[in-house]
Amino acid sequence: MSGRGWSGALRSARRKETPAGPGYKWVALSNTTLGVLIATMDASIVIISLPAIFRGIGLDPLAPGNIGYLLWMILGYLLVSAVLVVVLGRLGDMFGRVKIYNLGFLIFACASVALSLDPFRAGAGALWLILWRIVQAFGGSMLTANSAAILTDAFPARQRGMALGINQITALAGQFLGLLAGGLLAVVDWRAVFWVSVPVSITGTIWSYLSLRETSAGRPGRIDWLGNLTFAAGAGILLAGITYGIQPYGDSATGWGNPWVLTGLIGGAALLLAFCVIETRVAEPMFDLALFRNRAFAAGNVAALLTSIARGGLQFMLIIWLQGIWLPLHGYDFEDTPLWAGIFMLPLTLGFLIAGPVSGYLSDRFGARFFSTAGLVVVMASFLGLLALPVDFDYGLFAALLLLNGLGQGMFSAPNTSSIMGSVPAEYRGVASGMRSTFQNSGTALSIGVFFSLMVSGLASSLPATLKSGLVAHGVPAASAAHAAALPPVSTLFATFLGNNPIEHLLASEGVLDHVTKAQRSALTGHTFFPQLVSGPFHHGLAIVFGVAAGMALVSAVASALRGGHRPGPDQQEPKDRPAARTAQSRHNAPS
Repeated sequence: MSGRGWSGALRSARRKETPAGPGYKWVALSNTTLGVLIATMDASIVIISLPAIFRGIGLDPLAPGNIGYLLWMILGYLLVSAVLVVVLGRLGDMFGRVKIYNLGFLIFACASVALSLDPFRAGAGALWLILWRIVQAFGGSMLTANSAAILTDAFPARQRGMALGINQITALAGQFLGLLAGGLLAVVDWRAVFWVSVPVSITGTIWSYLSLRETSAGRPGRIDWLGNLTFAAGAGILLAGITYGIQPYGDSATGWGNPWVLTGLIGGAALLLAFCVIETRVAEPMFDLALFRNRAFAAGNVAALLTSIARGGLQFMLIIWLQGIWLPLHGYDFEDTPLWAGIFMLPLTLGFLIAGPVSGYLSDRFGARFFSTAGLVVVMASFLGLLALPVDFDYGLFAALLLLNGLGQGMFSAPNTSSIMGSVPAEYRGVASGMRSTFQNSGTALSIGVFFSLMVSGLASSLPATLKSGLVAHGVPAASAAHAAALPPVSTLFATFLGNNPIEHLLASEGVLDHVTKAQRSALTGHTFFPQLVSGPFHHGLAIVFGVAAGMALVSAVASALRGGHRPGPDQQEPKDRPAARTAQSRHNAPS
């Protein structure tokens, strides 16, 4: 096959993978869309519902020793998703994409049942949830790693962008729909957050085993054990180091000076460097670095990584902005802010759902570069618009900017995914899908470290003095005010993130509220004191975050524009960079 290049590989694979019936592609689309929807919803559903979950298991989320539980409840799922998708995509290429996908649905369903039946309380209950979330992420990674490859196999080139657009945008929308679902279900019962996945995952499992079938022959090969080990260890250690880097260390607001964090960052980077060397020397690599010689594949993945980082930062900053400041200023109780934050963010999801399928359909006819690049320019403009808003904004303008951001991301994501998946031969679509998902999931995990650190740095410079002077002005003794002002900024962020009033939480635990007047107590624990107090420092941090996000969107747009022209016809979707493609193909067929 090495002499034919990718053109021959594509034609040969296309003859092997014709579905048995014309309706099969729609069955594949509906099932895989359900799979990625539930997988991505569960990645974010606990974010909004964490206050109810921690109350349900009897754990104070803001106690210093419990911050780790809080972080790993969110990040455990993201870390597994970032590390394993390439491995699972590669296994799909070898043993059958549908087989791995179906097994993923089954594992996801079992983990969902176990999560809803947590028998423990306090720290043991939190550990149960963290461990089963990791198992659930393993099943979810099987779904996301192979869904795009299954669709690329099932749909002809002229409809591929539309199908991948629906699938991809549903996955992105699932991240924000999870926030809304978490807010709604947490009001009913904290276990309902996990119950909702049970019937969906069980139905999806049965349906996938009955309806999906392999439409391309598996490609026999060997598992790259050394590559798998170094990648999993390197990525896991690096992302864990970033996770602990945003926590306070000693007198510092962040932990980037912590020797263990530095060891994790350096050690993880070294292992990933070793992984890159290994992948150039094994006959059948897990992460085919030669694919990056193809311009469409490389540019698409770079753009996807940077856009994912910016999108993750947007998600977390919007939650903090709404829950910690805007909603309380407008009379919402802190306990109700998680639900309403999810509702007020719906324009973002609406933008995804409108632009994704439309841009995917149009990119099938006119190519991916224009729509992807224009979408990222729109995203950049929306970040600049959010940067210009005051902390206490007019919701109509805010909603318009969220809709604009969603439209831009929808314009980008569907054509970009189609371009990436259409730039590789059929037998490598599983690993290509896994590599694409790795960049996307790693970006989400990295965004927490990047943007929380930027926000914490912005808060650390002005929040302590502002907090101390505000408390003293409302009758709090100077010593107690100084102690409260020494609270790490990351704890203040977590408090707003969890829908808690940190002032009430902190002063009540120290008994300060028993020694102030009734009027002072009412002012300190009311809706407006904390939001007004932190709005200035928060806006300073927000300006840094959205400025960096806009810069990332601009760099992503440049990368997208450099992917090259790509206008798929009715019977072809091949990379323009054929010489590089042949190099990648010939190395795959080199003798061991």
